[in-house]
Amino acid sequence: MSLDWIYFAISWILLTWHSAWDAIGVPVGAVLGTNFAWILSIVFLVVTVRVILFPVFVKQIKSQRAMQALQPKVKELQEKHKGDRETLQKEMMELYRKEKANPLMGCLPMFLQIPVFLGLFHVLRRLDPDKQSKTLYGWTVDQFNSASSAKLFTAPISGKFGSTAEEMASLGANGTTVKVIAGVLVLVMIATTYLTSRQMILKTGWAEDPQQRMIQRLMLYGIPASLLISGAIFPIGVIIYWVTNNLFTLGQQQWVLRKFPPPVTAKKATTPAANRGPVQPAKSGGLFGRNKPAATAPATVTAPKVAAPKPGAKPVNNPKKSRPAKRQG
Repeated sequence: MSLDWIYFAISWILLTWHSAWDAIGVPVGAVLGTNFAWILSIVFLVVTVRVILFPVFVKQIKSQRAMQALQPKVKELQEKHKGDRETLQKEMMELYRKEKANPLMGCLPMFLQIPVFLGLFHVLRRLDPDKQSKTLYGWTVDQFNSASSAKLFTAPISGKFGSTAEEMASLGANGTTVKVIAGVLVLVMIATTYLTSRQMILKTGWAEDPQQRMIQRLMLYGIPASLLISGAIFPIGVIIYWVTNNLFTLGQQQWVLRKFPPPVTAKKATTPAANRGPVQPAKSGGLFGRNKPAATAPATVTAPKVAAPKPGAKPVNNPKKSRPAKRQG
């Protein structure tokens, strides 16, 4: 299957935004070693894609809410079919089908962005000044030459951490500068990828369903770890796209989680106090886990209880009451 339509679409969006920034006066040439018109074109490629995918994001949130509401039933099925994994999976699939919940919906927006990511990766790899064909995917020669010389702090956006000396020479770039800029961006990419998953788990908690929990662990640890290796082959422009997308996700999730907080499951709401474990300090939902314990009410001092006299015991006279009153002289 040809992916040319994706390459044409990515190129058209980039070129449209670049023309828009040029029209409003953003310098096309380098300022502080950076071609801001092309950097902003990549940033607003993210905005364009996220606006298009917003309905999918809404479906993702609804599916996550449905999965959270089903957690008590999932727990019951796990206890009922403990040790029978096959039956448990069948029962849970039937439950998801009946309640119209999809465990994989949480990953759908990310999967839909993979073609965009690959398309941008392919387009930026073409930005080699030595290439003979400079008009592929709708580019003019001037646009191609402008993009192939675009830089971020003197590092070409088509350069990467793992670029060879020959590739650096063809781009007219300093190898050390490219490695430093790309290395810093890779670390930022890993950190923001981790934080986007951590933000959601801090607010919604770990899933009871083993399949959902496995997906959460993959998103939280697996993907950031893989970027430590794969980040070396990503062009700087692709890393800019990824970091911008992560920052957009952090802001979008924060807005949604505040406006539509996760529902409290019935099991949690109706658990008797006598059956609960020791009360843990409440967490304030900090993104970096810096949660302060909730202030506890000060202990009230109660008056000591006075034991009642035993049956049959002789009454004890109060010495203060048994003293005779003083005579008045």
